[in-house]
Amino acid sequence: MNKRVLSLVLSRLLIAVITLLIVSFAVFFATTLLPGDTATILLGQAATPEAVEGLRKAMHLDEPAIFRFLRWTVGLLQGDLGTSYANEMPVADLIGGRFVNTLKLAGVTALFSVPIALTLGITSAMLRGSLYDRAVTVLTIGVISVPEFMIATSAVLIFAVYLKWLPALSFANEVHSLTDMLRIYAMPVVTLTFVVSAQMIRMTRAAVIETLNTPYVEMALLKGASRPRMVFRHALPNALGPIVNAVALSLSYLLGGVIIVETIFNYPGIAKLMVDAVATRDLPLIQSCAMIFCLGYLLLMTTADIIAILSNPRLR
Repeated sequence: MNKRVLSLVLSRLLIAVITLLIVSFAVFFATTLLPGDTATILLGQAATPEAVEGLRKAMHLDEPAIFRFLRWTVGLLQGDLGTSYANEMPVADLIGGRFVNTLKLAGVTALFSVPIALTLGITSAMLRGSLYDRAVTVLTIGVISVPEFMIATSAVLIFAVYLKWLPALSFANEVHSLTDMLRIYAMPVVTLTFVVSAQMIRMTRAAVIETLNTPYVEMALLKGASRPRMVFRHALPNALGPIVNAVALSLSYLLGGVIIVETIFNYPGIAKLMVDAVATRDLPLIQSCAMIFCLGYLLLMTTADIIAILSNPRLR
């Protein structure tokens, strides 16, 4: 790794750290702008003003926002996510099991979406301009145009309401066999696979086509190499960097789609936990969940940037 590549990688890492600090500031102050008083919501409308004021002092809500932000930031740096207002439990304990469920859902989705997207993207690039390529292009554009909640709602109506093949709600703690896992994860995974695969197919196709247009690939074709050999032996190894970059970028869409999917299917993940926390104005829980999503997104985007830098032949 030369000095230029190292400096670019370090700059991306520095940008990620600065972005995370800015995001933490935005997340904290955005949650403080939520309508309604947290103490009043927790105690109910029948609470006396003295009780409300006492709870506000106990939760440090009477302090200036900047002091509460600094206390929260120091806690994050020390690994302390705070205590939930609604449950009076450590936020880390509430997030722990839910985070594992979300990772399971994301992992199963990636297990299905990545091979499907790479296969369709590479084959459509090999058959560029054919009827197959046009069909894949129309399909991906159609899927990208449909929002996640529409896909999820349609899946519930078709497979749960009309056909009654699958349960409308997904409870991850009810998995006792492979059949249970398939039934519970089927609709959430299919919905997220549609969301993630469409973007991945388009970017993979573009990366392979760009590599196929390079002089050394055209030279291999002139020497009599078959199209499959030209793609898998000459083009694909050189397009591996852009393809991995496309996969990392596409998987970042999971972070947005999982919030909608977990809410619609009542899946017990971290996104559903954050949505429930918004209803009770549980600020420490909202802030911690939001930071986890932002950190995951930054990790994927930074990984994609570093892969793009390392795979750039001009920097080698």
